[in-house]
Amino acid sequence: MRRGPTRAGRADGDNQRTPMADRDSRSHHRRGYRTAIAIVGVMTAKNRIMICAFIFDLDNCLAAACEVGEDLYEPAFEAIRRANRGVISSTVLNSAFEDMWRYPLDWVAARYGFSQEMLEAGWEIFSKLDVKGKLHGYGDAPILSELDGKRFLVTSGFRRLQESKIAALNLTHLFTGIYVDAIDEANRLGKLGIFAHILEAHGLTAAEVLVVGDNADSEIAAGNRLGMPTAQILRPGVLHATNATFHIHSLNELKDLAAHWC
Repeated sequence: MRRGPTRAGRADGDNQRTPMADRDSRSHHRRGYRTAIAIVGVMTAKNRIMICAFIFDLDNCLAAACEVGEDLYEPAFEAIRRANRGVISSTVLNSAFEDMWRYPLDWVAARYGFSQEMLEAGWEIFSKLDVKGKLHGYGDAPILSELDGKRFLVTSGFRRLQESKIAALNLTHLFTGIYVDAIDEANRLGKLGIFAHILEAHGLTAAEVLVVGDNADSEIAAGNRLGMPTAQILRPGVLHATNATFHIHSLNELKDLAAHWC
């Protein structure tokens, strides 16, 4: 069941909510919002630190990964199926394909036990894919220009594909810097290494940079390891993770929170 944004106080299509349900929903949102503000307030009062930079993920944060369309990935999926040769069941393979909308190919291959032949078959296709035409994202990316501070985009995947998504979404002008954690290039830093590079290159401390993304095992984990505050954005289909500092449902909420920091 799809739920509406927390701030709205009701789920989409729910026109019969009781006053008690509406009150409980508003109360839940206020508690969550006050908690996030309180965390930042304590940080600022105790350590005199402001959030003055933001690191954003791309897929399922600024745009749904599946917006490119299933047809784009299907040739790679078919190549992996042909190379499977009974290594894993079709059920497990379909689960792996679902995860490819959320995680890079190398991560999925390791998690699901792909053979080298399967990995190479998918790699050959994915490395040549790019997006044609425009993408629209979730529609709230323009809010980024209203945030005070430097903004960075860090995304993992095949360089050609990720850069074509960024171009299709017309995001370049919104960011101080854009980094692709390219899995198809040597000497890959990973998100942890890229985040650390951003801190050093721009003279920032970890506590001054807020990481915003959907993936608890990727950008949220990397931010946590470096001591950065983290915000998981709960786009449709994203599971609530316990390791983020706090949670938002859209970039509009981030703007409200940021106004209390900077």
